[in-house]
Amino acid sequence: MISGVHVIIFSREADAVRAFLRDVLGLASVDAGEGWPVFALPPAELAAHPTDDAGHHELYLMCDDIEAAIRELERKGVEISRPISEERWGRLTAIRMPDGNDLRLYQPNHPAPPPKEPRQAS
Repeated sequence: MISGVHVIIFSREADAVRAFLRDVLGLASVDAGEGWPVFALPPAELAAHPTDDAGHHELYLMCDDIEAAIRELERKGVEISRPISEERWGRLTAIRMPDGNDLRLYQPNHPAPPPKEPRQAS
């Protein structure tokens, strides 16, 4: 039934964020029409957490080795905007995007669900 996840980053500096996704994070993209790039993402997971507020959504990039990821990102000029913290579910930091917003990066330490088999073309 569900074949994937589409994530949207809204920004007043969308072109700079797109360049960051392409040139710094190295995400491949296709032109979805009229110059709108859609970027490929690695496998994803989804969780639902309880809250006392009206609810919200958060986006985290995942990595296998947070120190190595930070070194590579800093080499590319990316600002690390939050020191690594040890959480119950993994190690967490954040990187600064060109529009000034933070994007969280974490190294999970929880079991990962098995990847979904790719859907077959009909």
